[in-house]
Amino acid sequence: MVLDKNEKILVLGGKTGMLGQALCKLGKSQGLEIVTLGREDGNVTDLEFLKEKIFSINPTIIFNAIGYTAVDKAEDDVQNANLINKRLPEMLACILKNTDIFLVHYSTDFVFDGKKNCPYVETDETNPLSVYGETKLAGEVALQKLENYAVLRTAWLFGAGRKNFVSTILKYAQEKESLKVVHDQFGSPTCTKDLAEMSFAVAKKRATGIFHAVNAGQASWCELASEAVSIFNLHTFVEPICTKDWPQKAVRPSYSVLSPKKLIDTVGYTPRPWIQALREYILENLECLKNQ
Repeated sequence: MVLDKNEKILVLGGKTGMLGQALCKLGKSQGLEIVTLGREDGNVTDLEFLKEKIFSINPTIIFNAIGYTAVDKAEDDVQNANLINKRLPEMLACILKNTDIFLVHYSTDFVFDGKKNCPYVETDETNPLSVYGETKLAGEVALQKLENYAVLRTAWLFGAGRKNFVSTILKYAQEKESLKVVHDQFGSPTCTKDLAEMSFAVAKKRATGIFHAVNAGQASWCELASEAVSIFNLHTFVEPICTKDWPQKAVRPSYSVLSPKKLIDTVGYTPRPWIQALREYILENLECLKNQ
């Protein structure tokens, strides 16, 4: 989706974040003016610093790709998870209120408890099981005082520019004869390149509210790992195991597949299947993935 040339884009987390880098790459490919701002530039959780930076840049669109995403670490680091996932959106809501700046913010499938057996829609009741999910949901709520904003709930991200589940699996698959991967958690694998395109589609339409922005289809972690290993042409055995056999600090929803129907109907962007996006990601980044 091509944005108008007169748009000025501010990407929070654009230099180092996996999604932020994808947003910047897409914007630059369209010849847009892209400015980044992140924690490497100063304290983005300081209201006055953030306000001064935003108004000096004077963007028409802000993509907030800064997030605390260390799901297990968040259980013991509640203060910092709240600071990034809740407080930062609160500050953005305060700064952007009564302006024409359009904000696109990102949330997660972890706002749900996984008790459904069909894809979640935007109106389904939330019930996060972890500190990460709780703080991301609080960030969604904080933005409700705005009018010019969209929240994109997404999931299971993979893409160039930063370590992710797929790159980690392929690293270990090159070193080991077998890997154990959970098979009883299901979600929506999503490529950051595709999420960036969905983000631009939402911003172009100035579509407001909550949207589920994921690639089409669903998978278990084991299925995602197996497909990645196969595409990479490795013979590593991916052994399916139960969640109870791979204990983690934070509780994950067993089923958190998201339906992108509202996104499709509202902005006219139909996400491609995750397997297709995965294949492209791996083949385009073969050397990097081999040498990580």
